Amino acid sequence: MSGKFNTIDDFDIENKTVLVRIDINAPVDPSSGIILDDTRLKLHAQTVKELSNKGAKVVLLAHQSRPGKKDFTTLSQHADALSDILNLRVKYVDALFSNAAKEAIKALKPHEILLLENARFFSEETLSRTPEEQSKTLLVRNLSPLIDYFVNDAFAAAHRSQASLVGFTVNTPSAAGRVMEKELTVIQDALDNVEHPCVFLLGGMKPDDSIDVMENVLSNGTADSILTTGIVGNIVLWAAGVDIGQVNKDFIASRGYEDMVEKSKELIERFGDKVKYPIDVACEIDGERVDIDNGEIPNEAIFDIGVKTIAFYAKEIRDAKYIFANGPAGVFEDPKFAMGTEDLINAMASSEGFSLIGGGHIAAATAGLGLEDQMSHLSSGGGACISMLAGKKLAAVEALKNSKK
Repeated sequence: MSGKFNTIDDFDIENKTVLVRIDINAPVDPSSGIILDDTRLKLHAQTVKELSNKGAKVVLLAHQSRPGKKDFTTLSQHADALSDILNLRVKYVDALFSNAAKEAIKALKPHEILLLENARFFSEETLSRTPEEQSKTLLVRNLSPLIDYFVNDAFAAAHRSQASLVGFTVNTPSAAGRVMEKELTVIQDALDNVEHPCVFLLGGMKPDDSIDVMENVLSNGTADSILTTGIVGNIVLWAAGVDIGQVNKDFIASRGYEDMVEKSKELIERFGDKVKYPIDVACEIDGERVDIDNGEIPNEAIFDIGVKTIAFYAKEIRDAKYIFANGPAGVFEDPKFAMGTEDLINAMASSEGFSLIGGGHIAAATAGLGLEDQMSHLSSGGGACISMLAGKKLAAVEALKNSKK
């Protein structure tokens, strides 16, 4: 995979100005503004430190949240957190391409690091357009003359075609950073060299992505078994003719996922018992967790898979040689309904097979259990990882490949 795009190794960066797109989007306490999880900052520290050690003038470009959200804020605290992790001073300027930002970039000396302001403070950044169109944005036009190289390390945002991710690749020599390089290599290698039996554990709250993955990996023979949980499991239960209760049907409809039921029905017809769904579920009744077989589900919200399903899925996971997991099994933030997510993560951790956790909430749950080191690979990007598993091209990666050409 890495032969298709440049990496840091392909450029002599000493005394050069290198613009690095990282993804340090982090959960922030809305009342105090304090960063609650610095995992992504630690990941990107490797790329940043290497560039600094090699004598580059390092300019960092990143985003935090999106307009309208409580954690949509400046990156001043991110600069402090990154300084602590790197044990190097990370300068910060509360501007993107104003004179203040340009002067700060020009003043950089070799080995120095500067973090620019939240890229999403710039309205054009939220638009999805082609790299050629993005190369004409004010952000790219203003910063391009000041930089020698562009390094994209933001795998977690690689499925997006935004200005800071694809615009610089059109006219600036561009490369993948170490996080991007590792993610693409490991995930593609895993998909290219799958051993069987191969199990996909698909859950969470984004069923359209998961059902695209299901269709792709069943059609191309990658997966032997799909274990569905979360809202994905509820949709597949409904598609299989199980009465999941009006309240759960209404929830699926309210999210605009009713068409996924029909799509799931077609996949069950095509691939039969390779598509697995819960044999029991957990609801909350009188404030308690109650596990109920799938032929007797009351009109109550489903919050987790049931204990019989957990045992059934855990055995499939332990017997597999390859396990890909995306999305939690239920509302794992509530201790009563964390069992499905936690037990299946534990099964992956104890499996001798190759295990890949596809970012997002299930990665957070894995880290919360302290089991990230027990997995073969814990992806930093939920959306990007699931797009790869679904056989989709990642806009930012295609831009890097075109840049090399």
